[in-house]
Amino acid sequence: MSGEIDFSNWSCPFPLRDYPNIVIGHGGGGKLSAELVENLFVPAFRNPTIENLGDSAVLRVPTGRLAFSTDSYVVRPLFFPGGSIGELAIHGTVNDIAMSGGRPLYLSVAFIIEEGLPMATLAQIVERMRMAAQAAGVQIVTGDTKVVEKGHGDGCFINTAGIGVVPEGREVGPARARPGDVIIVSGTLGDHGMAVMSVREGLEFESVIRSDSAALNGLVEVMFDAAGDIHVLRDPTRGGLASSLNEIATQSKVGIALVEESLPVKGDVQSACELLGMDPIYVANEGKLVAIVGPDSADAALRAMHAHPLGMDAAIIGRIVAERPGMVTAKTKIGGTRVIPMQIGEQLPRIC
Repeated sequence: MSGEIDFSNWSCPFPLRDYPNIVIGHGGGGKLSAELVENLFVPAFRNPTIENLGDSAVLRVPTGRLAFSTDSYVVRPLFFPGGSIGELAIHGTVNDIAMSGGRPLYLSVAFIIEEGLPMATLAQIVERMRMAAQAAGVQIVTGDTKVVEKGHGDGCFINTAGIGVVPEGREVGPARARPGDVIIVSGTLGDHGMAVMSVREGLEFESVIRSDSAALNGLVEVMFDAAGDIHVLRDPTRGGLASSLNEIATQSKVGIALVEESLPVKGDVQSACELLGMDPIYVANEGKLVAIVGPDSADAALRAMHAHPLGMDAAIIGRIVAERPGMVTAKTKIGGTRVIPMQIGEQLPRIC
């Protein structure tokens, strides 16, 4: 790869190619992120596994298949109602492995710590990570620590990588959605993003908005036990449900038709979104999944989800259609149809 980048071949429309320098939106899970991945990282590292663009890579090894994932966490503030950067770092990687149908087993942890961070704060983060790993049934087996000068680290950044095993017969991925499939979300949307934002902006509501941060591997297992015909699993983190569904529509070459009234959103989260001029369908979640399942398996999957603590608010929100491939639309409350595009950047920076 030469030092010069040929922007003329970048596929996304203007103004996306008009960014000679990295901006915050390149990390937001929207169109800018997609352009960076599809036109810089994938061509540089091209191989069939990375081209799948899933939450984790599924690798064939002599004894079966492994799921392998990595992610970095830069949330601000470090602690928020319902969680902290410590839980996020565990839950995020556990969930990425689970979204590939894998059973997570082992994690690595790397800390980038800013000079001056109180030792008690770091100890609290580490303790929360220990508890989250124990609850998720995974072990932290290796790691690394770096310290940067004061003013260069915003307290603490964390990277986690994880591996797990994928049972034979499980074939899920973002390109496997088919017309007729049913779309299910495991619970209410936007809880995490609004929990972080309410603390950051000093917003007060009748009740405290709490992050939904949670490990979803247990929920995924009961879903597979109850309904074998699961085609796609995604945890809608950066960019929210809208970004995840747009990615699935593009990679599966299908249309996605939602029913706006079916989208589950808590009242206080909806109020916070309206106050800040945001749409909860674009707000990050850290303990929710979207599942695309065959029509004959939808009822069984939904019953299994409702019986699990992390799926009690699960709801069918739409279907996969053959029309308008690559597009996500929603039937509105007044009977119209609106397009739900992929955002260019992100509504809320530094929330995961």
